[in-house]
Amino acid sequence: MDRAALGSNSLQATTSKSGEDVDRVDANAQGRDSAEAEARAHAAMRRTVWAAVGASDSCRRLVPGLSGRLRRRSRPGATTVESMRAIVCNSFAPLDQLAIEDRPSPDLAAGQVRVRVTAAGVNFVDALIVQGLYQIKPPLPFVAGGETVGVVTELGEGVSSPAIGDRVLITSGFGGFATEMVYPANRVLVVPASLSDGQAATFMQSYMTAYFALVHRAQMQPGQWLLVLGAGGGVGLAAVDVGRALGLQVIAAASSADKREMALSRGAVAVIDSTNEDVKVRAKEISGDGVDAVYDPIGGRVGEECLRALREDGQFIVIGFASGDIPKLPANQVLLRNRRVTGIDWGAWVGRNPAANQELVAQLIALIESGAVHPVEPVSYPFDQAAQALADQQQRKVVGKAVLVP
Repeated sequence: MDRAALGSNSLQATTSKSGEDVDRVDANAQGRDSAEAEARAHAAMRRTVWAAVGASDSCRRLVPGLSGRLRRRSRPGATTVESMRAIVCNSFAPLDQLAIEDRPSPDLAAGQVRVRVTAAGVNFVDALIVQGLYQIKPPLPFVAGGETVGVVTELGEGVSSPAIGDRVLITSGFGGFATEMVYPANRVLVVPASLSDGQAATFMQSYMTAYFALVHRAQMQPGQWLLVLGAGGGVGLAAVDVGRALGLQVIAAASSADKREMALSRGAVAVIDSTNEDVKVRAKEISGDGVDAVYDPIGGRVGEECLRALREDGQFIVIGFASGDIPKLPANQVLLRNRRVTGIDWGAWVGRNPAANQELVAQLIALIESGAVHPVEPVSYPFDQAAQALADQQQRKVVGKAVLVP
């Protein structure tokens, strides 16, 4: 749902992919969540496995309370560690087969920074990939996790920025579920003071997907009506928050009371119980003559029905297919009222348009720093409960976002 120019640094290249990798939608994948939209953007970064983490020294099953003892040593300019811990996928298997491994602290090369991880974003796509349920399968073994925040502890030769002690965001694709990372200095992004570690580690993909969709693709205008499906998940909540900041009148559809309450807290003017109410009918009742746009990360029957909630010249914005079913949108309903269907593949677009992406990121960051946009504070899990965090994401138990805390 994975580009940024946070603080004083600009995103050089958050993703690089051909677009063909994610244009192939695996309609048979099971258990997709509303965060599947994030998976499309995340896939842009999954093509190259983070290679800084070497072979394991020891391996233990991932069980609550298990922790590794780190041996500290001094390096020039900072105190780092001789070993680190990582959540490792050694085979495509159920989540409880993930392992915590003690690994050597990776060497620091010229142009790189060493980062002590303080928060690692947990996305639905991570659960799919480690089980072999996603269309992209990295070479085994690998360390999961693609959105990570931490503190710079050491600079490689030739690095002048960021500085030791800076909080930075790394969008790596892999390697984020670790207690330490080494990464190119020109691709780490200084985190604004307005964001907590957890917010910074979980906002990028969902919020940039929403901003790209509503501003660049749909070009929505203040006062227009926006219906957000799956509004209780990270992708949907981001659309509610961004939509409100853009001056849209947002209607949020969600399956549970706590998810609807969260959507209201992010600026929705009305909510719909998607479990017990007819979303299409209620959206028309609330908006008067139908909505100007439907933001759909769900797909399936609900998506098909909500096409009819659009007014004249309305847009159906395709984000993803959390239901596991690609909607069969009736072409006659598109034709009859001059409706439009707008596809969103932010990750592929970033790879082709890095400069334009930096401009959009700068705009979003300005909204965050001004207080106009408020990324949700994620649910926190201890580092050694990664399997539980991923399971909760896959079972749609998480309201908003989730993060691992070493």
